[in-house]
Amino acid sequence: MRIAVLAPVAWRTPPRHYGPWEQVSSNIAEALVKEGFDVTLFATGDSLTNAHLEWVSERGYEEDKSIDAKVVECLHISHLMECADEFDLIHNNFDFLPLTYSSLVKTPFITTIHGFSSEKIIPVYKKYNRSTGYVSISNANRHADLDYLGTVYNGIQTEQFSFNPFPDDYLLFFGRIHPDKGTTEAIEIACRSNRRLIIAGIIQDAGYFREKVEPFLSDTIVFAGEAGPEKRSELLGRASALLHPISFDEPFGLSVAESMLCGTPVIAFNRGSMPELIRHEETGFLVASVGEAVEAVELLKTIDRHDCYSWSHNQFSTKKMVKDYIKLYNKMLSGF
Repeated sequence: MRIAVLAPVAWRTPPRHYGPWEQVSSNIAEALVKEGFDVTLFATGDSLTNAHLEWVSERGYEEDKSIDAKVVECLHISHLMECADEFDLIHNNFDFLPLTYSSLVKTPFITTIHGFSSEKIIPVYKKYNRSTGYVSISNANRHADLDYLGTVYNGIQTEQFSFNPFPDDYLLFFGRIHPDKGTTEAIEIACRSNRRLIIAGIIQDAGYFREKVEPFLSDTIVFAGEAGPEKRSELLGRASALLHPISFDEPFGLSVAESMLCGTPVIAFNRGSMPELIRHEETGFLVASVGEAVEAVELLKTIDRHDCYSWSHNQFSTKKMVKDYIKLYNKMLSGF
């Protein structure tokens, strides 16, 4: 089977630091190659892959501000569509824009919906609901107006992470610095727990960082900056817990699955997909407030880090993900 995997072009695939959709696109492509499929990855020219690579832009527009995002996205998507007949199936990881080409090509089209940025984009998904196949990354992230082929949880390249049974005493916030992700709530949890906190991630909201995060930085509240693949496993594995006090209904949460893979439990606000990722009181704690999170910190010793590892390894590996996708590919090719 010849499969085209369409990645976004905001960042390199896989990303150097941040870029969850690019990371998942990479994980899908690499896992399919391992399974023996003929895979072409459509991404930036500096991407790293064992698949065939096709590109129109050397770098992502978030990494090279001289690039016009809309222009390069149009060129990138049209490049794939103009050679669509070379493939048996197209796996779109690029949100809704490629759907506008789907009726113009004969190649079956699957779209993984990584999240809905706004209700305003739903009309596009609804228009192509019957002619393409939609995949959700969690049951929580489904829209009532759409039909789905199935749900496939994002998979992690497990070999890139190491299990650590003997963590240090710090708490970790790992994600973009933005109100949605709850950086200030993580700081409050750490302070009220009298625990050290390491904050790692890209600063997506500079004003928020300057006003709500930077004033609290100290010897015990440390900002480690962006954390690429070489730092990710170490930071997650050495933490006593990952704090994930999100203020939005998160579709998945790669860092949550990665943390548990390292043996590190997660304390998360109970929103979006969190109940699907975390087994309450077994691999972490689902809480409703900062106060409940502080109480959960005191219960961390009740969590067996081996259980965290086993759960994540069994549920969120690329091996499981690609098997689930192959089933949906065959379903799509047989006409649903």
